[in-house]
Amino acid sequence: MEELDEEMIQFEKDHPVKQSGGSAANKSLRTVAIVLGAVAAALLVVLGVMMVKKNALVKDLNIDKQNLTNELIALHGDYEALSTTNAALNDSLNVEKVKVEQLIERLQKTEATNRAKIRQYEQELGTLRSIMKGYIKQIDSLNTLNISLRNEASEARREAQESKRQYEDLRSTTDELSKKASAGAVVKGRGFALVAINESNKVTDRSSRASKLRACLSLIENSIAERGWRTVYIRVKGPDGVLMTDNTDNLFTCGTEQMIFSAQREVDYQGEEVEICIYFADSAGLQKGKYTVEFYTNETKLGTAETILK
Repeated sequence: MEELDEEMIQFEKDHPVKQSGGSAANKSLRTVAIVLGAVAAALLVVLGVMMVKKNALVKDLNIDKQNLTNELIALHGDYEALSTTNAALNDSLNVEKVKVEQLIERLQKTEATNRAKIRQYEQELGTLRSIMKGYIKQIDSLNTLNISLRNEASEARREAQESKRQYEDLRSTTDELSKKASAGAVVKGRGFALVAINESNKVTDRSSRASKLRACLSLIENSIAERGWRTVYIRVKGPDGVLMTDNTDNLFTCGTEQMIFSAQREVDYQGEEVEICIYFADSAGLQKGKYTVEFYTNETKLGTAETILK
C-alpha cells in the first residue's frame, strides 16, 4: 500500500502540465462561444433592420401603387367628363376610356413589389394623359368653332329678321302706296242731281206729270285713271224705300259686293271730265214722295242725290 500511494503521488507529480492544458482549452471554447453568440446577435440585429427596411419599402410601394390607381381613376373621370357632339370623336373617347379601365384592372392584379410593371403602367398613364390633352384641344377647337357658327347663325337670323322687317315695312309702304295709287286711279264723280221730267223732257215736280227720272253727274278729270269705256249704274229707291227696277236680273259688282241696279249707261272716259245722264222710267208710274238715287261704277260708289214729287 505504501508503494501504491507513492506511485500515485509520483504520477500526479509527473502530469501537472496535462491538467493545466485542459483548462486553457476550456477557456478557448468559451471564447469561441461568446464570439459566435455576438456574431449571431449581430446577425439578428442586421436581419431585423433589413426586415424593417423591407416592410417600409413594401409599404411605400403599396402607397405608390394606390396613388397610381387614384390617378388612373381620376383620368377615367376626366374622360367621362369630356363631351362633344362629334360622333367620331366620341367613339375615340370611348376607346380611350376602355383602355384606362383595362389598365386599372391590370394594376389591381399586379403586386406592388413588381417595380417593372408599375413603371410600365406609369408610362401608359402618361401616354393616356397626353392623348386626353389632344382630345381636349380638339373639343375646345370644335366648341370654339361651334360658338363661332352659332354666333354667325344668330347674326344671320338677326339680319334675316331685320331684312324681313324691312321687307314687311317696304311691302306695307308699297301696299299703302299701291292703295293710294289705286284710290287715286279711281274715277270719282260730282254734281249729282236727280229730277223728274215729263213727256216733253221738261223738269217737273208733279208726280202726275212726271214720266221718268233723270239722274245726272260728272265724272271728274283724273290723269292716272285707266282710259276706256266705263259703266255707270244707278239704284233708285221710291218713297217707300224699296229699290225700283224692272228686272231683278240687273246685277253688277262694285268692288266685291254684288248688287241690283235700276239703270245703267256706258261712257268713253279718256281722263277728262265728262257729264252723263241716265234715265229711269217705272212701269207703274211715279208716285208722290221722295226719291233717292245712288251712283256707282264697278270700282266705287260715286255719290247720291234726291228729289221730291208732289
